[in-house]
Amino acid sequence: MDLSKGSGRGESLSLRAPLVGRDAELAKLEAFLLDRSERRARTVTVLGAGGIGKTRLLDEVLARVADVGLKGPRIYRSSARTASRGFGVFARLLRARFGLAEGTPSEDAKAQVRDQVSNVLDDRRVSDVCFFLGQMMDLRFFDSPLTKAVAQDAAQAAHLGRAIVKSFFEADATHTPLGLVIDDLHLADDDSLSLLGYLMEQVEAPLAVLATARNEIVSRREGWFEVAAERHQRMDLGSVDEGAARGIARALLAPCNGGPPDRLVDAAVSSAEGNPGLLEQMVRVYHDAQVLQAADTINPGAGWKVNLGRLVGVELPLSIDAAVEARTGALPPRERRILEWAAVMGSVFWRGGLLAIERHEAAPPEFWRPFGDEAEVDAALEELCVRGHVLKLPDSTFPGDVEFVFKHNLEREKILVLISATASRRYHQAIADWLGGMSTLDAEEEYFAMLGEHLQAAGGQTRAGRAYLDAGDSARAHFRSRRAEEYYQRGLELLGEDDPRRRIDALHNRGDVLLVLGKRDEALAAFREMLSVAYRVGSLSAGGAAHGRIGRLHRGAGALSDARPHFTTALELYTAVHDERGIASSRDDMGQLHWMKGEYELALEELKAALEMRRAQGDRRNIALSLANLGRVMLDHGQPAEARAALESALAMRRELGDPLDIVSSLTDLGRLAQDQADHRLALSLFREAYAIVEEVGERTRMASVMTLIGETYHRLGDVEQAVKVLTDAEHLCDELGDRLHLGEAKRGLAKVFLKQGDLRKARDSVKLAMDIFGQVKSKPHLASVLRTCGEITAAGAWGESHRPKAADYFMRSIQLCKEIGNELEIAKSYRAFARYVQCSEDWRDNEEIQTKATRLAAMAEEIFARRRSALGVR
Repeated sequence: MDLSKGSGRGESLSLRAPLVGRDAELAKLEAFLLDRSERRARTVTVLGAGGIGKTRLLDEVLARVADVGLKGPRIYRSSARTASRGFGVFARLLRARFGLAEGTPSEDAKAQVRDQVSNVLDDRRVSDVCFFLGQMMDLRFFDSPLTKAVAQDAAQAAHLGRAIVKSFFEADATHTPLGLVIDDLHLADDDSLSLLGYLMEQVEAPLAVLATARNEIVSRREGWFEVAAERHQRMDLGSVDEGAARGIARALLAPCNGGPPDRLVDAAVSSAEGNPGLLEQMVRVYHDAQVLQAADTINPGAGWKVNLGRLVGVELPLSIDAAVEARTGALPPRERRILEWAAVMGSVFWRGGLLAIERHEAAPPEFWRPFGDEAEVDAALEELCVRGHVLKLPDSTFPGDVEFVFKHNLEREKILVLISATASRRYHQAIADWLGGMSTLDAEEEYFAMLGEHLQAAGGQTRAGRAYLDAGDSARAHFRSRRAEEYYQRGLELLGEDDPRRRIDALHNRGDVLLVLGKRDEALAAFREMLSVAYRVGSLSAGGAAHGRIGRLHRGAGALSDARPHFTTALELYTAVHDERGIASSRDDMGQLHWMKGEYELALEELKAALEMRRAQGDRRNIALSLANLGRVMLDHGQPAEARAALESALAMRRELGDPLDIVSSLTDLGRLAQDQADHRLALSLFREAYAIVEEVGERTRMASVMTLIGETYHRLGDVEQAVKVLTDAEHLCDELGDRLHLGEAKRGLAKVFLKQGDLRKARDSVKLAMDIFGQVKSKPHLASVLRTCGEITAAGAWGESHRPKAADYFMRSIQLCKEIGNELEIAKSYRAFARYVQCSEDWRDNEEIQTKATRLAAMAEEIFARRRSALGVR
């Protein structure tokens, strides 16, 4: 049966309230979409209650813009049907953008997407863009070198994917202005809302976003209207006035023979209170109560007969809720039963699921004839479409099925409360059995999440838990970290203690996702629970992985003494089961820990061992990591030539792999090397290249670090004004992110710039804060540097003349720390700073002993600098 066609009665009830009383809003939205003066993304969100006319307003403004033709923007429209699918809003927007019709074969769809992306980007990064856009549309493109490189790093992948999607929309809107129109934004999934907010803030091209939502959007996202606030307008759509309401009622009742009766108009207007949607519902109630009937069932154009006598017995609804209850109560048993099944399935439902429930509820036939039991379901669906309860959608999530959506979700909510708990469990089990029988959707997040929901509602807690964990794995693989975390949490709660091996994997993956989301304490709790479960089942490798993750969390927070026992334990556990990859990882972790503590010989020993193991394993990504770590340690340990060779090898390998954030790390390492050799122009060039990459990827923590390096380089080049600007921006960003270590670096950099400017008060305040931060994280290398800077600021008189001699103490403490950690370059810097202070200070001019010491330390510093220049072949 063709579900897209209606009967004559259906055509007579194709009600649509005319747009009356919205002239000002219509003009404003039309001007918004046609405005080409703004070269950045801009947004209007239309807020209003259900039935108030938001969608009707959009329909009219889009029709007007379409009449403009080539002068208007390209418009693509989507609706938020359900929050269960990640990036669901963008899946529909992108399918509209690429013209992918329902049923288009996958290979044809991919070819179409690839061709159009090539036209937009001129073949630049086409594979990367297709990969991430394809994920949203459930089209599987081959991995590019870049996507392969970040596949194991969810944080990098999430930032990269968002930046690549942004780059596509930006390039597309640059060619021709673009409009994205979204209905029912309050129903959108979190991934779609987050990505939309990112585009609203970041796209530097003529992109207009027009969305409708109920007020629930504000409760879901309290700061929604603060997103790109200077380019984000709020339009509140209220009830129409009585004159407009009467005009709408008369238009809806126009088919009445003899014209719209005043009694029906008055009753509708009185009950609707200016809500156009309720006026439509009122007319439907008139039909259901047979106050209005088709004059000729064969000829829909014959109009409606009016029986005002029946109006006396009709209880007119005084709200949308009451109107919905009256309409659903008037349904025939067959349609009512189908609507109940659909309501259990969700706001979006499928014909196949309804058939599964019907078969679950019925006795099996003696002889099952193909398609013999489908007619009743199809007939009921057609009638429900005709009556305006449900809509058939043009495409389906499940290939080969037919997808529907409730026209008014309030109807679904009203029906659900009337279904008994026993019947509801039966229906959910039937739907779960139907979903479980699908073999083509094994890796789809939405499929697993839906299966989990129905299994949970049917009472199958353990099976539901496994389904949610599968959904989490799928979301994580597609870099949807927020949704992955939600699935993992729900799945772990339902799984309980029934499957410890599965629980270990899920806790590991959830911990990694929590780290991507910046939830360090929750990640630590997940890894600790992972360790507990691994211990109970005797899994040494899993225990090693848990200890390694916990150690890295402590190391990242600067708690180096807490990190060490976890790394050593991880190494013991991996060694016990001959896990070579785990052993290499643990030795690399230990090497980095020794480096941060300033124990350079031990660091080199561990990192070299890890590198050799990884070379034997052929793990190129981790080989590059080991080379980079070795280069940093060699640089700090006075081996600049070896450091350069290792760092350049790491960069070359990372460029081949195409991993953007790893490339940034190598560029900043080489920039620091250039700084140490006083080649500040080269350093600035490398840091700028790194910043361009990290800005495109959108990784804000790394952005703050690179900004600090750029600011310090401007200072060394003598551009004090630019140095203050960049370092202040870095300071604000670090503070916002809660990144204590880089905040301390930014503060120290600002202290040095303020000293050069002669602003001693600001220099003093900045260096004091930096010292406090580095003292809290207990990082000797950072403390050594900031003590030297504090000595320079004290020598300038920042704390007063009487405190000036204390500068020598700060320099000597810095020298002592540098010696403890074995950083030859930092020792030389502190020697030189001390010597310059003593030799120029009136406080120590007559002290022959300390002057002699200063001369000796100055010579030792110059010797170190000369040796390093010689090692690099620099004169």
